[in-house]
Amino acid sequence: MRFAFTDDQKLFRDTVRALLDKECTADVVRKAWDPETNGRSPPLWGKLAELGVVGLRVPEAHGGLGLSEIDFVLLLEESGRAALPEPIVETSAVGAPLLAEIGDASLASAWLPRIATGNARLTVGLAGSAFVADAHVADLLLIQQGGDLYALSRDDVKLVPEHSVDGARRLFRVIWDPSPSKRVASGSAARAVLARSFDRGALGASAMLLGLGRHLIDVTVEYVKVRKQFGSPIGSFQAVKHHLADALVKLEFARPIVYRAAYSMSRTPDAASLHVSMAKAYASDAALLAARAALQCHGAIGYSYEHDLHLWMKRAWALAAAWGDASWHRARVGELVLG
Repeated sequence: MRFAFTDDQKLFRDTVRALLDKECTADVVRKAWDPETNGRSPPLWGKLAELGVVGLRVPEAHGGLGLSEIDFVLLLEESGRAALPEPIVETSAVGAPLLAEIGDASLASAWLPRIATGNARLTVGLAGSAFVADAHVADLLLIQQGGDLYALSRDDVKLVPEHSVDGARRLFRVIWDPSPSKRVASGSAARAVLARSFDRGALGASAMLLGLGRHLIDVTVEYVKVRKQFGSPIGSFQAVKHHLADALVKLEFARPIVYRAAYSMSRTPDAASLHVSMAKAYASDAALLAARAALQCHGAIGYSYEHDLHLWMKRAWALAAAWGDASWHRARVGELVLG
């Protein structure tokens, strides 16, 4: 297996990075925490759609780019680096391919073109998840119950807000009636599609955790260059160097594992679940270590709500727990390897 991205994939990543550096600043992320708003930015979502990011996994026949997880993983990493407060994993990484695969042509025709143009957001609630992220802005909710999948509008559900450690990642308990008229997939074929969808969600969270971890390390390196104690920058102290070096090493070991999972999802699906679980465990551990090192090196100011550090740190905490935490995925690796 060759761990190398094409020049086009890297150019796409750089283009998305430039857009997010300009349009998804710390102020934008902070505003997404405002409880008086829905915390989402239609202009930013529209610009991501114009670039093709939102519709990257939408088939070309429905107006998307029809690309794979390999093409998407770098863009999701950049989304994490910016702490993008939009349902990019739920809508684009999971929802769009799920709609394309469930075999309901009318549902796909109705929604996939709207996703590709940025005129619709999706969210998903798969088995094992007590709460649904971004249900308040979703035009369509794809909810699993048992081995069945239901497609619901916001008028079909009652949303009960739940506490989230990350104020920009809104969580809801969804109360709804599993009416047969809303069921869009069932049986063994549906269960296979839903299992792939869960792996796509875990992969998307893993990629975002890589970006979050890198940002936490980068801003901490800049901070320790200027923060002084005893007349010297604290970055010159060996203990601080060790904290950051350990976090960087763990992150760099996690990155190729996440990329391999993207490759497996796209090219070798029989190994995908194993590799996705390895990726989620490694990426979660790496991002949590980066968050801990960042907080330790920033000291008391790192605890401050007014400081931007907590915006990225709490997103790392939230995504490390989402789509199965590291312990859950390590257990699944054991089951898949050892039976």
